[in-house]
Amino acid sequence: MALVNYRNESGIAVLELCEPPANTYSYPMMRELDAAILDARMDNDVHVIVLRGAGEKFFCAGANIRTLDGADPSFKYYFCLHANETLLRLEQTPKLTIAALNGHCVGGGLEVAMACDLRLGRAGSAKVGLPEVHLGVLPGTGGTQRLARLVGKNKALEMMIEGRNFSMEEAHQHGLINGILEGATDAEWFAQVMAYAGRFVPPHRASKAVGHIKRAVQSGAEVSLESGLALERELQQRLFESADAAEGIRANVEKRAPVFTGR
Repeated sequence: MALVNYRNESGIAVLELCEPPANTYSYPMMRELDAAILDARMDNDVHVIVLRGAGEKFFCAGANIRTLDGADPSFKYYFCLHANETLLRLEQTPKLTIAALNGHCVGGGLEVAMACDLRLGRAGSAKVGLPEVHLGVLPGTGGTQRLARLVGKNKALEMMIEGRNFSMEEAHQHGLINGILEGATDAEWFAQVMAYAGRFVPPHRASKAVGHIKRAVQSGAEVSLESGLALERELQQRLFESADAAEGIRANVEKRAPVFTGR
């Protein structure tokens, strides 16, 4: 059975972590996730990537602790290294990525979600947090770095040293989650997630422009302003050469709605 299910729904690649009961990730799952990210990246018919957990209770509860218990330090190091590389690949893919938090999102699960561009939660009793301190370790799959960039150093430090899990609503208040969607059932809730993701798929939106905005922000935020502006100019020039930019400008002049193709 696959640990990561992959499907393309109308230009949206849905990547589903599937390891019941808590969708914890192992090295084999990370390898499948890595491959799925590459598949979505290389597929010109994919414009948005949505990552979710199987079932209704967990998005992901983090690393599978049982697989780490008794493993030698070398394996643990390379396990974390590969997980970091996989999430960097997700973060740097020039396509919009959305984490659909269908349930509990804790530990490494939150680290996976933070590597996505946007995070949408489900109203209810699901918890969010980085409780690794209770295991005597730190959030080692990007948690210390991405959380600080999302909520600021002081709040991130407080969250991690306390190791407290909090509600989706509190995560939203801290800016960790972009929005919370209602849904009586998982199917109803996920339909809303897909409808939102569909807003960034042609013909509604120029997906190449969305991807280049992502690249400008993700890469530009880590360099000097001068270097960030240089990157912005180069990405803008690539867009000026695209069919969608020509269509968008022409439609504006002709006072009509543009019809984008993602090219």
